[in-house]
Amino acid sequence: MDTHTPMPTEPGIPGHDLRHHGDAEVRDDGSALVDLAVNVRADTPPVWLREHIAASLGSLAAYPDGRAARAAVAARHGLPVERVLLTAGAAEAFVLLARALKVRWPVVVHPQFTEPEAALRDAGHSVGRVLLRAADGFRLDPAAVPEEADLVVVGNPTNPTSVLHPADVLAGLARPGRTLVVDEAFMDAVPGEREALAGRTAVPGLVVLRSLTKTWGLAGLRIGYVLAAPETVAELERAQPLWPVSTPALAAAEACVAPRALAEAAHAAHRVAADRAHLVAGLGEFAGAGLRVAGPAEGPFVLVRLPDADAVRRRLRRLGFAVRRGDTFPGLDEEWLRLAVRDRGTSDAFLRALGRATAEAS
Repeated sequence: MDTHTPMPTEPGIPGHDLRHHGDAEVRDDGSALVDLAVNVRADTPPVWLREHIAASLGSLAAYPDGRAARAAVAARHGLPVERVLLTAGAAEAFVLLARALKVRWPVVVHPQFTEPEAALRDAGHSVGRVLLRAADGFRLDPAAVPEEADLVVVGNPTNPTSVLHPADVLAGLARPGRTLVVDEAFMDAVPGEREALAGRTAVPGLVVLRSLTKTWGLAGLRIGYVLAAPETVAELERAQPLWPVSTPALAAAEACVAPRALAEAAHAAHRVAADRAHLVAGLGEFAGAGLRVAGPAEGPFVLVRLPDADAVRRRLRRLGFAVRRGDTFPGLDEEWLRLAVRDRGTSDAFLRALGRATAEAS
């Protein structure tokens, strides 16, 4: 990349539907479709986790007590409990950051999950954007982030591009007086969690967000957490309502950071990597139709560019498959689609449907 030519920085201008998410593709008339639109691991939650959550229901008469779950998350990352805040999913954390922190100029690195910018806008902030380029493989040039930005948000691995940024590159964005927010919602789907910043305490202003909804299929339960300096955690906690995380969600959090669960997640990450390689190889057969895979992909999803992608997406729906449109992400347009990684049988069936959908376009 030519570091002398910075990537575009622009004010967050309305025009993209920042509230559109993959679940919209599988609601209502999409409920019977094979779901490649939502980035939640298939066949989850596992039976043992469902049973563990169900066992917590006998305690619903009491107010939630998050101390055990908070201590378990802290132990999982080798941190003191004062550096952990449990939240109702990572989405709540974005709202807390936007409302609780005193921010003058927040900047969001795009394309990425749109909820951080939406939350900042709702809190009354003017939001700057750093737009990564497809020609650069959506890799981040730190020089493109304005020095004046006092809050920077970046995903790793990034949704929807599936790019895994080097940890040292992201850590290099830290500055005195700047809050650096790294969304690691999909990091546990990366074998070895390489390039993770969770657990690091020497990076000033670092805030790491984690979600337990993706790998464990708990989107309906809403559970995630923040890792940050104690003073930041305290400031965010003051902005939370009382008892923000339910008893079943606390039970899930404690279980999902236990050694058994971590081993299962590590195994799943290797399986996802193999399934992703299979999907990417199959997508390579469509190069003649103009399809290009952004990459290298490192998350449990891939981003593809395809001429007439929106029409192909609609044809895929008729053929029984839901995929995520890309044009709601700043930095992308209607030629982009995001595909969740599924098992090889599902991917093979999808690739056959894609062949039919692209043939109709020709």
